[in-house]
Amino acid sequence: MSGMASDPNNSSQEEYIPHYLQKEDPFASKLSREADIIAGFYLTIIGILSTLGNGYVIFMSSKRKKKLRPAEIMTVNLAVCDLGISVVGKPFSIISFFCHRWMFGWMGCRWYGWAGFFFGCGSLITMTAVSLDRYLKICHLSYGTWLKRHHAFICLAIIWAYATFWATVPFAGVGNYAPEPFGTSCTLDWWLAQASVAGQVFVLSILFFCLLFPTAVIVFSYVKIILKVKSSTKEVAHYDTRIQNSHILEMKLTKVAMLICAGFLIAWIPYAVVSVWSAFGRPDSVPIQFSVIPTLLAKSAAMYNPIIYQVIDCKFACCRPGGLKAKSSLKKSR
Repeated sequence: MSGMASDPNNSSQEEYIPHYLQKEDPFASKLSREADIIAGFYLTIIGILSTLGNGYVIFMSSKRKKKLRPAEIMTVNLAVCDLGISVVGKPFSIISFFCHRWMFGWMGCRWYGWAGFFFGCGSLITMTAVSLDRYLKICHLSYGTWLKRHHAFICLAIIWAYATFWATVPFAGVGNYAPEPFGTSCTLDWWLAQASVAGQVFVLSILFFCLLFPTAVIVFSYVKIILKVKSSTKEVAHYDTRIQNSHILEMKLTKVAMLICAGFLIAWIPYAVVSVWSAFGRPDSVPIQFSVIPTLLAKSAAMYNPIIYQVIDCKFACCRPGGLKAKSSLKKSR
């Protein structure tokens, strides 16, 4: 981090020195050993459940990959992102929590920060695309007549390019990845906003393009869907059984998407609030023992999606006449 050393002529740097530029070891855990062990076990359980759950979703989807609907393709991509977070990122933090310090140096810190941000951004942008798909499908019925599988794959290419761009921007000299204040994990260098105007522009750009704008699109889409569903429920009741079944399926996919988005945002918003406070507020006023809780909550987001998908899937099957038989006939019709 020598390129980020403070300029003696920069008054803002004199007012605030990031924790990783202070004299103490930035990778030594600031938590008690007992707290680190508890966090390590917690992440181990989260990682195992997330890996098994998302791996199961990907495996089952691969068995019918040629029959997947566009919305289901996006759900599989979400599982890939969540699996990437669990397999690529969590082992680093689990080992570090159990060892009571970050064990992988600055290169490992930057890699871990990049991987976490890359897959996290990919997840959020995938959910944004899903919410738009649901909005257009439910609120603009003609949209569904031209959306094909190859449109979904084009959308996937855009999502991965978007995530790659924003995750790699910090390596271009306008930002960086740095250790968390508690020492055993790494993230985007939010503290750059305390140092310079360029740092503030970097952090604000990340917040807008990788959090605020996608979240606004998601909220807009589902608010419009809720309003549309309330106004059209009676109309659908007059259609024939085939159209009603299609409507039920679309609403099932919409419920899955809404719950997944809600789970993701609930997990990540506390971390975003602490990060924004670190960037533009008084970072030292956030107790280290408190700052680790939003981080652990955010790391659990990858575990929710397969659980949500299976619960809605089972509820959908059991609530229809014929139970599981109806579910199997629906899958066959797909």
